[in-house]
Amino acid sequence: MDAAKVTELKLFVEQCKKNPAVLTDPSISFFRDYLESLGAKLPPAAYMPGESPRTRDAKSQMVDDMDEDLDEDDFSTKGSASVEHESDDEIVESDIELEGETVEPDNDLPQKMGDPSIEVTEESRDASQESKGKAIEAISEGKLDEAIEHLTEAILLNPTSAIMYATRASVYIKMKKPNAAIRDANAALEINPDSAKGYKSRGIALAMLGKWEEAAKDLHLASKLDYDEEISAVLKKVEPNAHKIEEHHRKYERLQKEREEKKIERERQRRRAEAQAAYEKAKMKEQSSSRPSGGMPGGFPGGMPGGFPGAMPGGVPGNIDMSKILNDPELMAAFNDPEVMAALQDVMNNPASFAKHQANPKVAPVIAKMMGKFAGSV
Repeated sequence: MDAAKVTELKLFVEQCKKNPAVLTDPSISFFRDYLESLGAKLPPAAYMPGESPRTRDAKSQMVDDMDEDLDEDDFSTKGSASVEHESDDEIVESDIELEGETVEPDNDLPQKMGDPSIEVTEESRDASQESKGKAIEAISEGKLDEAIEHLTEAILLNPTSAIMYATRASVYIKMKKPNAAIRDANAALEINPDSAKGYKSRGIALAMLGKWEEAAKDLHLASKLDYDEEISAVLKKVEPNAHKIEEHHRKYERLQKEREEKKIERERQRRRAEAQAAYEKAKMKEQSSSRPSGGMPGGFPGGMPGGFPGAMPGGVPGNIDMSKILNDPELMAAFNDPEVMAALQDVMNNPASFAKHQANPKVAPVIAKMMGKFAGSV
């Protein structure tokens, strides 16, 4: 950069420091905006009456517009930095200390089921009841496999009986075959949705598999339909585990929600940062393209600091050597006087007001001296 221009720039900046009112000139508003975009906090004297900083408003609007594009419903993580950050926040669920014994799931082939489409005769019902009686006798003797055979025969004879399926389910529970018991309980409940024994058998089988929440739900239904001591005893073991699991789920749902909110906030901050960077870049580009070459630093094409765009009233041309003015100690001292600057600004805005300032002993000599320097530059 030309050394003379650097010197002029230093003088202009020094002038702005001494008299911030210089920045009220609309022709250099871009320079004031540039200072504000860098975070500069300017004194009130740098603004016209009733005027306030504008750069922050423009920047905020641009950033807010970017924020509106962020919809939490379709939020997606972008960029490797975001992915790496999220990996630090992965939620690792802790183990739950549960009480009660469970069994290994039985993986036997499904048991024989009845055909609900066949017509059940009176003779079939009687024969089914007879087979059930034999099964009850076998159960009392501890012959569970034999009991299953008799109950299967009873089901095939009368596949519309919910009690037959529920009874066989209870035997499978004694044999520690919860999956088989659940299949029979489901069949019983399909036939009779209010089968207390169906809910009871399925609830106990689910508890055997460690499915505590589902077990508690079935056992509560069974208890409402037909309460008995066995259901109550099983519930006392099942409910504490079900409550622990429920609380565990609530805890991690809350943590997961908080984690998602943090992800959204990080993405919002990233977009705000990008918007701010884009704004700064666009502003710098605009200032660079709008700054004319030559003349006074700060964008004055041969103009005076304080608002004189290069010419005094009376038609004096503006192609003057500004260094003659900037290097004049008396003029530079006068520019530091707010009264003088206000008068010069008034004359610049309204040449007709020149006459009224001629009587001012502080202003008239300054104008006369400037006119003399202008005349010498023509």
